[in-house]
Amino acid sequence: MFLGHALFAFAVAALVAQRRGWTARGALTVGAVAGAFGALPDVDVAYALVGLAEWQVADGALGASTAFWDASRAVHRSVTHSVVVGAVAAPAFGLLAVRRSDRARVARAFGGLLLTGLVALALVVDGALAAFVTVLFAVGGALAVGTTVRLTSLSPATIALAALWGLWSHPWGDLVTGSPPDWAFPFESPLFASRVVLHPDPTVHLLAAFAIELAAVWLAAVAVCRLTDRSLIAVVDRRAAVGATYGVAALAVTPPTLELSYHFVFSILGVGLLCGAVRTVPSPTLGLPSRTPSSTVLLETGLTALAAVTIALATYAAVYLLAVTPT
Repeated sequence: MFLGHALFAFAVAALVAQRRGWTARGALTVGAVAGAFGALPDVDVAYALVGLAEWQVADGALGASTAFWDASRAVHRSVTHSVVVGAVAAPAFGLLAVRRSDRARVARAFGGLLLTGLVALALVVDGALAAFVTVLFAVGGALAVGTTVRLTSLSPATIALAALWGLWSHPWGDLVTGSPPDWAFPFESPLFASRVVLHPDPTVHLLAAFAIELAAVWLAAVAVCRLTDRSLIAVVDRRAAVGATYGVAALAVTPPTLELSYHFVFSILGVGLLCGAVRTVPSPTLGLPSRTPSSTVLLETGLTALAAVTIALATYAAVYLLAVTPT
């Protein structure tokens, strides 16, 4: 759910910045920084490439995905998902962003020292694998900071605050999709010892979790449209209604669960992509094909696809609940 994490962090940061009087460009910028850090904790899945290295072609595509996620469980949602680690890393990233100051060198050195300390802590508490993903976490954050400094005029304090929001908002989205994150690493945490169950039926639970992900994407869409003075409803093409046909899939395929969801996720996203395909818009005066600005085309494509997936999910859930689940 890294996309949902990133978009949720982006949307909230951008909307709060706008409410506090920031320009649309500034709000979108700080939202993008928060979104980047909102996705950063999932850098720990890079270790799952080890699983792909052990995968055999004879195992098929499903075997590849199984090997990937089985390997990721060795370290996923541990050190990089800790709010304690985030509380140290965020100001460290802010210190790395200091450039125009007499004490910039000292600030950057101290920021690097804090991140090095996190790596050492992970090594001592949880071993070499945890230290490895913490290095990836630190390097990824430093690259995000470097890109932000080069492309924007955000202050180090703003970058640190955006990083803190992104890192702290991330773990909440994992409560319904798998094992709960290691909230307080390196300390023990009594919070959420197991996954939050949204519904006793595993398929309904998956559909609800998918709906939460879509809600995060819609929130980001609302933020973008609001900050760019576009109408959310006007941008969505009527072809999104084709997504309603996906409801028949509930009668034809194996009901998905968190443990076996690939066929559901790929097919419903495929419906969205098909409905949101870029099209040529006819000119109202000459009757000749004309191109809309690329940003408008991308927004129309994305929101039409999103609307189609949402409609597909609603119809699938309705058919499943009415015709598939036992009475």
